Amino acid sequence: MKFALFDHVDRSDRLLADQLDERLEFVAAADKADFHCYHVAEHHATPLNMVPVPGVFLGAVAGATKRIRLGPLVYLLTLYSPLRLIEEICILDHLCRGRLDVGVGRGVSPFELNYHNIDFATTREVFLEALDTVIYGLTHPTLSHAGKHFNYANVPMELQPFQKPCPPIWYPSSGVESAAFIGEAGYNFSTLGTVDAAKRCVDAYKAGFAKRGNPPATPPAAFASGPAIGVNRHIVVAETDAKAKRVAAPAYDAWYASLTKLWRENKVEGPAIAHDTVSKVEDAMRGGSFIVGSPATVRAEIERQVAAIGVNYFVCGMYFGTMAHGDAMQSLSLFADEVMPHFTRVAA
Repeated sequence: MKFALFDHVDRSDRLLADQLDERLEFVAAADKADFHCYHVAEHHATPLNMVPVPGVFLGAVAGATKRIRLGPLVYLLTLYSPLRLIEEICILDHLCRGRLDVGVGRGVSPFELNYHNIDFATTREVFLEALDTVIYGLTHPTLSHAGKHFNYANVPMELQPFQKPCPPIWYPSSGVESAAFIGEAGYNFSTLGTVDAAKRCVDAYKAGFAKRGNPPATPPAAFASGPAIGVNRHIVVAETDAKAKRVAAPAYDAWYASLTKLWRENKVEGPAIAHDTVSKVEDAMRGGSFIVGSPATVRAEIERQVAAIGVNYFVCGMYFGTMAHGDAMQSLSLFADEVMPHFTRVAA
């Protein structure tokens, strides 16, 4: 079992420059605590994400850390020139000396994509073509591609990734059909939602992966033993259950307000992931997407979910909303000292 961090870097109540400095301190502490990876989101024109150009932010994170892996979860491929993104990935992979993991997606918010003049109805086909193009360019000395949306002819790949053949590729999803496709393609995977919803996606991923017949892994698996199969959870740890709840509730309220801002302003229900997103932290805890409590409480709930869902990778959102920096640092420290060691005997 490996543990990682996920971060929307959503708007807090502090100056953004201060917030980013605090995040760098937080990730540096996670680096020393032996978390496997620090994943960041990409969203646009929403307070849910204040680092909509994740490569710039991760360049700073690379300089502040030594061991922890780094990676967007996800790059929105529908917004990029594949050639431009290949170059960014290569630079980042060298800046962190081969610690980069690359998550990819098409974007779940039509509003964010429309701000970029992208037709949401075209995003799946654009995404799949862009993904093929990016992986080809990362793994070949020249880039040639003739497609509906992108065309390149013998472009020299002077920039190549530090990792060979390329960094691990992640494709997260909360949809059962997509999860099966991702498994069959062999990408590393993570999901979210309630325990039941996450299990359905993980089961579909595993079924898809079983259909592959063990062809060579291209791009590479996250772990020596195979692909990462993960679930994302918000987590708050404090000395007692009561204190953890006091820290979590207002931070959750602020995060939820940022998450739903575009949905509320446009008077829609939101994308598929919204169906399992609830407005109160108590309901999120009951569904399993939010884990709050003392180290013993958090440990027991993670153990329950790992067994129920069947994952080898647990992705923790531990810094969000208006959470005070000291509370986030304490939660991280308690988790690293009193929760993670319990799972070290479980091999990934």
